[in-house]
Amino acid sequence: MSTALAPLNTPELYVRQKRELAEFFGFETRNKYAISTPDRNEVFYAAEQRSGLLGMLALYLLGHWRSFDIAFFDATRQEAFRAHHPFRFFFQRLEVSSGGRVIGALQQRFAFFTKRFDVLDANGNVVLEMKSGLLKLWTFPFFRGEQQVAVIEKKWSGALTEMFTDKDNFRVAFQDPSLSMDQRMLVLAAAVFVDLQYFERKAQG
Repeated sequence: MSTALAPLNTPELYVRQKRELAEFFGFETRNKYAISTPDRNEVFYAAEQRSGLLGMLALYLLGHWRSFDIAFFDATRQEAFRAHHPFRFFFQRLEVSSGGRVIGALQQRFAFFTKRFDVLDANGNVVLEMKSGLLKLWTFPFFRGEQQVAVIEKKWSGALTEMFTDKDNFRVAFQDPSLSMDQRMLVLAAAVFVDLQYFERKAQG
């Protein structure tokens, strides 16, 4: 196992969106995240890889349907893995790779009143399922069969933050120690994906 990915063996990680000064004046900048252990030790960073003016226009005009890439860096700022979201109007998808190797994907499925994604391995096999119920809009559990093996939870950031900013915080819990490193990468990538799909103000508007 790569030492860069070793922090993924931590039972819990926290994903915190980072804001830049320009955002306070109404200018949307690329999404950035710090990923830390419960003791606030930052072990990964993630950043949307946006290409200049065209990328900014895509954000404003297409929102969460746009094509984008999220790169995940280790504590030394070396790329550990990356996620690609192709342009989609329906059935959103996130494809994850590391060092040119396909890890797997999250594929949205049709569902009434719930959010449902299949977690696929490199061969397209369903290994996990992410389902968010109607009454738990901020909770995204992952299941292997009937067993819950991981969960993403959006944490309350305060009334003013929730109303006026995109600054979100998420807890990622790996509840089953048998989760593979590839599956842990997919779950962590899903935390950023969930933010961009369901909580980004421009995506919602």
